[in-house]
Amino acid sequence: MRDPQTLAQAILRHHAARFAGFEAQPQPSPTAQDTVYLAALQACSTLGFIAQDAECLARAWQARAQRTGGFDAEAWPDAPQDFGLQPRPQAQAFAPCPAQLGLYAVLPDAAWVGRMARAGVPTVQLRFKSDDAAAIAHEVQAAVQAVQGTGARLFINDHWQEALAAGAYGVHLGQEDLDALPAEALQTLRTAGLRLGVSTHGYAEMVRADAVGPSYIALGAVFPTTLKRMATAPQGVGRLAAYARLLQGYPLVAIGGIGAEQFAEVMATGVGSVAVVRALVNAADPEAAAADLQQRMGTEPAPGPEPRTR
Repeated sequence: MRDPQTLAQAILRHHAARFAGFEAQPQPSPTAQDTVYLAALQACSTLGFIAQDAECLARAWQARAQRTGGFDAEAWPDAPQDFGLQPRPQAQAFAPCPAQLGLYAVLPDAAWVGRMARAGVPTVQLRFKSDDAAAIAHEVQAAVQAVQGTGARLFINDHWQEALAAGAYGVHLGQEDLDALPAEALQTLRTAGLRLGVSTHGYAEMVRADAVGPSYIALGAVFPTTLKRMATAPQGVGRLAAYARLLQGYPLVAIGGIGAEQFAEVMATGVGSVAVVRALVNAADPEAAAADLQQRMGTEPAPGPEPRTR
C-alpha cells in the first residue's frame, strides 16, 4: 500500500470541493500506526474537521478498509458499522418519532408555542431560559396545555424533570446536558415514554448521541447564527449531507441560521425536518411565515400527535 501522505492527497483530490471553506486543523496525535488511519487523519484535518471529528473519521476509514479489504479514496465513509453505531432497532432506545418531523419551531415561551401550534406547525420546542424553578415549571405546564387539541408535538429544551411532570411529548438535550444526565435519569425518561432529541455538531457527537438511542438527532449549526454561541464553525450543507447519509436510520433535524431561501438546499441533503427560530419569531406575520415554510418543505400540518405512554 502507498504511504499515508500519498493516500491523504488522494482523499483530498476527491473531497476537497465538497468540504471547502474550512481552515485546516492541527492533526491530533495518532494512536495507531496504520497507513489508512494516518492518511485519513491527515486528510480530514486538512479539510478542516476538528480534532475529535478527524479522529472519528480516521477510525471509520480504517474500519472500512479492514472490513472491505481495500482503500477507496473516492467514497466518503458513511456506513454506520464503521463508526461503531448501534445496530437498529436498538435494544435500549427511546420511544420513536415520525421519520419526518417537518417544520420544527424553537420558541421562547408558552404563548409562542401555542400560537405556532395553532398555526399548524407540526413540531414545536419550548426553549425557556430562566433561573427561577417555579417560573420554569409554570412555563412548561403552560406549553403542554397550549398544544392540547392541536397537531403539534411538544419538546421541552433542557428541563426534563418539568417535562416529565407536565406530560410533554419529549425533551431535547444538548451534548453537555446529555453528558451530565445520570444513567438512571435516562432510564426514567425511556420508561416514561418521553421522546428524546439530542443536539450534535459533528461526527464524534453523533456517535455519542447514538449511544443513548435517541428519538431524533439534530444536526448543526448549518449556517452562522447569532442566537447561540457555538463552539464549532457552521457545518454547511456539504457536511450536513454527509451526516444525513450516516444517520439515515434516524429522524434528523437541521438547525442553525436557516432561512426560507435556504430550505431547498437543506432539504436536499436528506434531513426530514428543519428547525427555525428567527424565521418565525422575527417575521412580520408569523402565521403566514409558518405556512410559507411548510409549503417550501412540501409538508402539511400533522393531524395530531401520537399518544404518549406513561
